Amino acid sequence: MFKSLASSIAFATVMLSGMVNAFSGDATYYNTGLGNCGAWSQDSDFIVALSTPEYNNGAHCWQHIQVHYQGKTIDATVVDSCPGCSQYSIDLSPAAFSALAPLDAGRIQVDWNYV
Repeated sequence: MFKSLASSIAFATVMLSGMVNAFSGDATYYNTGLGNCGAWSQDSDFIVALSTPEYNNGAHCWQHIQVHYQGKTIDATVVDSCPGCSQYSIDLSPAAFSALAPLDAGRIQVDWNYV
């Protein structure tokens, strides 16, 4: 019984620690190019632009995030800021967005977290 309880507590701790840095917001997509982090990207790269407050003058450049939508999860690298995004909303490359939903969806509600 104690082994099962210990396993349950360990699992809950892992789940809660992953949720500490979880955010919810809209995801859209944009045509990539030279990002504010200083490098060129292509539409086929799995990249993300963070809202201006979350971008925080480049504090998260090159950091990875996981984006979750309807049972799908992708990994994307922060390379840019999104001045038009509200806080916790993100702008994905076309490849990253289309791994979650068709491009014609245009805007989807996602959860995301830093990795």
